[in-house]
Amino acid sequence: MRRMEEEELKKVLAGRKGGERLDLSDLEFRDLDFRGRDLHNIDFRVCMFINVVFDGADLSASSIENARLDGCSLRGVNFRNAYMKGACMRGCDMTGCDISGADLFSAVLEKAALEGIISDQDTKWFRMHCPETGPILGYKKCVNDRLVQLLIPADAKRTSATMPSCRCSKAKVLTIKSFDDTQEFEEAWSLVDENFVYRKGQWVEVKDFNEDRWFDSTTGIHFWMTKADAIGY
Repeated sequence: MRRMEEEELKKVLAGRKGGERLDLSDLEFRDLDFRGRDLHNIDFRVCMFINVVFDGADLSASSIENARLDGCSLRGVNFRNAYMKGACMRGCDMTGCDISGADLFSAVLEKAALEGIISDQDTKWFRMHCPETGPILGYKKCVNDRLVQLLIPADAKRTSATMPSCRCSKAKVLTIKSFDDTQEFEEAWSLVDENFVYRKGQWVEVKDFNEDRWFDSTTGIHFWMTKADAIGY
């Protein structure tokens, strides 16, 4: 990965023509101050940003797909209609960012500061994927291709991050079947914890459920809202 210095970036930006989309993918940016910089409509895919300050910058319509920005300051950044798929933003200060119309599918927001963040109905994968209230049905893939149907009760805690996978604190096992529904079983074992068993008709509960929704791989009963998503896991 080649490192781009600030002077080179300034020249590239100065030579930009009209609404031209710049390709600055697969580059490293280190120890730079991008505060208030116009960085709209730029392809930053698979870039690595280390100790970069973006406060107040305009990244509207840009792509940071699969880029790494861990710990960078992103206060008040304009991410309107940005493509943020898979972007790693652990510990970033995103206070007051505008993500209206942005796509955050699989973006990592663990320990990010999200106070005052602005979103709208066109923002994708920022809101909870599962219903926040009421009882719901969920599905879980287990060992030996067994599909578990779960009832998540109204009083169960539930979360989701930026992907279709969800977590809950407790659930009742309704059915355990083969993927094609031709076989039924009495029990199934978790793919992650071999000691966690789902038994038909019984309740399962995780006492140390992590309520931070932005942590995807953590404690909780992982489930999907559809059979297809569970089977495809």
